[in-house]
Amino acid sequence: MSLVNKSNTQTLAKYLQLEQNGKIQAEYVWIDGNSGIRSKTTTLDSKPSNISELKEWNFDGSSTNQAPGDNSDVLLRPAAIFKDPFRGGDNIIVLAECYNNDGTPNKTNHRHSCAKLMETHAESHPWFGIEQEYTLFDLDSQVLGWPKGGFPGPQGPYYCSVGANVSFGRDIVEAHYRACLYAGVTISGQWEFQVGPCEGIDMGDHLWIARYLLHRVAEDFGVVVSFHPKPIKGDWNGAGCHTNFSTQAMREENGIKAIYDAIDKMGKRHAEHIAVYGEDNDQRLTGRHETGHISQFSFGVANRGASIRIPRHCAAEGKGYLEDRRPASNIDPYRVTHVIVESSLA
Repeated sequence: MSLVNKSNTQTLAKYLQLEQNGKIQAEYVWIDGNSGIRSKTTTLDSKPSNISELKEWNFDGSSTNQAPGDNSDVLLRPAAIFKDPFRGGDNIIVLAECYNNDGTPNKTNHRHSCAKLMETHAESHPWFGIEQEYTLFDLDSQVLGWPKGGFPGPQGPYYCSVGANVSFGRDIVEAHYRACLYAGVTISGQWEFQVGPCEGIDMGDHLWIARYLLHRVAEDFGVVVSFHPKPIKGDWNGAGCHTNFSTQAMREENGIKAIYDAIDKMGKRHAEHIAVYGEDNDQRLTGRHETGHISQFSFGVANRGASIRIPRHCAAEGKGYLEDRRPASNIDPYRVTHVIVESSLA
């Protein structure tokens, strides 16, 4: 028997229409010890006008692989506010950083160091755009839309496809897109979903909240989201998080020199980048399926088999941005944006 676990949105709607008597629900969202997402709700007396008006909260870190049982309190410090598309009204989503009770960043808190680095290089105005790929599964652990007990036809007709025989999960994609726009996430496209351009620390903040929203939307449809870079073995493309990057110097006239300079620096630290470019990325970066091999660094204009691609129009205009195609779909964007800025602007 198939599992059933999806929202009864029609029944829920009558409760969400009830008055809140001036109170605000704030959903605190954080990254757990397994690079997953957790959240819980608190009640506020009024809508906060800025992040400083939000309280520091805590949770049981022994239940999230973030602390031992005998010293389990982990602190939640608000970092960014988004509108809540599920509750509506003045209710909010709060992205929070995790800290130990001695005030040091928790081992899972990569935002802390990333924010410091972005502040150091603020004058360079680092912009990012991340293309988040993912896979949808039903509750029987079957890829959404695949025939039970078998496989579909080979890949080819599914990319940006239209039609009930080749496109699956469109309702989820559309709902997620609208939820992101409502929340204030800088989403710029879909199939995969693209977040950006975002400057500095905003890139990580907006991508993590976009992922949270995708998980929540998928709940309504009884569907599971996977960010594993190679969820299905065999002759299928993996899932990545292609990361587009530019600085002000790259975007100005003759910025192509700054682009090539950055690529040269990033190539010299290829192993350091790969170390934070996602778990199980070796299963994806094989040199096949539009990837470069994990052990080799390469770059090229319009080359989707390279580690870093310079878009054709950027090469023609002599300015623009680069696309790092190495990051896997399960990256922590704070770690990826950190190493890109650290290596390219050193």
